[in-house]
Amino acid sequence: MIASASQLAKLLPRLCHYRRIAVDTEADSLHCYFEKLCLIQLTFDGEDLLVDPLAQVDLQPLCDLLAEKEIVLQGMDFDLRLLRRTFHLPVREVFDTVIAARMLGLGEFSYAALVQKYFGVTLAKGPQKANWARRPLPPAMEAYAKNDTHYLLPLAAEMEGQMNGLGRMDWFRQSCQRALEQTLVSRERDPDAVWRVTGSGLLPPRTNAILRALWQWRDREAQQADRPSFHVLHNSELLEAARQFAEGATPQFSRLSDRRRRSLLTAAEQALELPESEWPQKPPRPLRTRTPGFDQKVEVLRRRRDEQARALTIDPAFIASRSVLEGLATDPSRAETLLVPWQRELLGL
Repeated sequence: MIASASQLAKLLPRLCHYRRIAVDTEADSLHCYFEKLCLIQLTFDGEDLLVDPLAQVDLQPLCDLLAEKEIVLQGMDFDLRLLRRTFHLPVREVFDTVIAARMLGLGEFSYAALVQKYFGVTLAKGPQKANWARRPLPPAMEAYAKNDTHYLLPLAAEMEGQMNGLGRMDWFRQSCQRALEQTLVSRERDPDAVWRVTGSGLLPPRTNAILRALWQWRDREAQQADRPSFHVLHNSELLEAARQFAEGATPQFSRLSDRRRRSLLTAAEQALELPESEWPQKPPRPLRTRTPGFDQKVEVLRRRRDEQARALTIDPAFIASRSVLEGLATDPSRAETLLVPWQRELLGL
């Protein structure tokens, strides 16, 4: 575990000699409201290392060095967003093994499935709900974390060879670059939609007004305690509480403190007093602009896509999803925004 300035100082010169480094991360989203980076896994030159972002060590030099390398990851979105949010890591080149697997037409592309396919190794299921902020990490958690990057470099080498043999390496680079660009797009929570949990669409507007108030109450409580929202109340409990309040009953949550029960009741009472004009309504379905011959255009694109996918033995949706086809049928000028060059070429755009 790299957890001191002296350990980091010894690591950095060694990393300089390698162009490609495998990276993974672990966070504590199941244990805190404000998610934080808890572990960085690195593999290079056959060695697996763990770096501790929770130690009092300046890791910016490490991030600056990684920015100059090709980073190999299994599904880049979560890891890169987490690293960028924590260290403003400006990654420029990535090798995503999920994208590589789809480029090769593999039906299963989880890390475990790929390791099994290429190396015949069955990875043990890890501690999915473990607290990665725990220190010291138990040996089993350390071993699991190291395994997350242990096979990535040989896996990338195998897949790169296959893609070169198929003449798809340039396609792969285009797709990785687009995915990297998408990690730069911020994800803002829509306050008018974030409280709409599964099942809320079946509730009448007045009950949804109560649900919205209870969700907002839960969110405040979770933030104040720095605990995940489900530690306060599960979504199913929020739904049932909203129904009971709407029917004139008062739900009992014995595990809540007296203070929380009182504040929950206050939130519900305030929602019950709202005028009908302030009740939330079902969000309107997005209108799909239908240009003349829309369905026919979508069908032409779909057939062209599926024909190419059969010839290449890849998933048709990897060339273009249904929503992308509809976007192209509506406005062909969006092709550069919706597709990378190899996808446009296959669709004749």
